[in-house]
Amino acid sequence: MKTYLKLWLTAMFWAGAFIAGKHVSDHLGPFAIAFLRFALASVLLLAMVRHQYGTLPRPDRQQTLAVLLLGAIGVFAYNALFFKGLSLIEAGRASVIVATSPAFIAVGSAAFFKERLGWVRSSGVVLSVLGAAVVVSRGNLRQVLAGGVGLGEAMIFGCVLSWAAYSLLGKTVMRDLSPLVAVCYSIVAGSVALFAAACFDGLGHDIARATALDWLAIVYMTVFATVLGFVWFYEGVREIGPTRASLCINFVPVFAVLLAWLFLHEPLTISLALGAALVLSGAYLTNRVSQR
Repeated sequence: MKTYLKLWLTAMFWAGAFIAGKHVSDHLGPFAIAFLRFALASVLLLAMVRHQYGTLPRPDRQQTLAVLLLGAIGVFAYNALFFKGLSLIEAGRASVIVATSPAFIAVGSAAFFKERLGWVRSSGVVLSVLGAAVVVSRGNLRQVLAGGVGLGEAMIFGCVLSWAAYSLLGKTVMRDLSPLVAVCYSIVAGSVALFAAACFDGLGHDIARATALDWLAIVYMTVFATVLGFVWFYEGVREIGPTRASLCINFVPVFAVLLAWLFLHEPLTISLALGAALVLSGAYLTNRVSQR
C-alpha cells in the first residue's frame, strides 16, 4: 500500500511540474529555469549517490561520453524545449503531448533494438499519436494535416523526441551504470551546459527579477518532481515491477489537466478530454505489453 501511495504521489508531483513550469515560464527565460532546477537537483543527487555508495563512482571513458550525451539530450535539449514550449501553450495540453513518449520509445525500440512491436503495441502507438493530434488541433484534425501546428506544440513534441532518445540511449548506458548514477551524472552534465546557455541568455537578470513564487516553483520542480519523483518511481519498479508502476504514472496527464484547470484556470474542452483519453489508452497498451 505504501508503494502505491508513493507512485500516485509521484504522478501528482510530475503533473504539478507542468503547473509550476507554466507559472515560472511566464516570468523567466527557459535556460535560467532549467539551470536553476537541475543545479539544485545535481547537489541533492550527488549527495544521494555518495551516501549510497560511500563515494562517487568513476565511469570509464566510454561511459563518460555516454553520460555527457545523455545530459545533452535528456537534460539540456529536453528542458530548453519544455520551458520555452510551456511559455507558449497551456500546461494541460503540453502534458498530454508529453504523455505520447512511450509510443515513440516503443517505435525506437523496434527500430534500434529489434524489439517486436506487435499489433497491440502498434495500436497503442496509433492511439497515442491520434490523441496528441486531437489535442494539438483542438479537435480539427485537418489543421494538423495542413501543417497548422504552432511553435509551442512543436517544441513540446521536440521534448517527446528528446526523451525518447534519452530513454533509448539510457537503456544501453544503464547496463553498466545504476539508474541513480547514470541519471545523477547526466543531470550534472546537462546542468553545466545549461549554465553556459543561461549566462548567455541573461541568467543574472533572470535571478534578480525572480519572485518568491518563482523560486517556490523551481524548488518544487527540483525536490518533488526531480529528486523524490525519480527515487520513488524506481522504488516502485523494484517493489511491484515496471508494468504496475507505469500504470500509476500514466495518469500524469490526467492529473496535470485537472491541476491546470484548478490553479491556472485553463478550460476543460471536449477535444482535450478526448485527446487525453486516447493518449492514456495508447500509453497503457504500449507499456502493458512491452514491459511483460
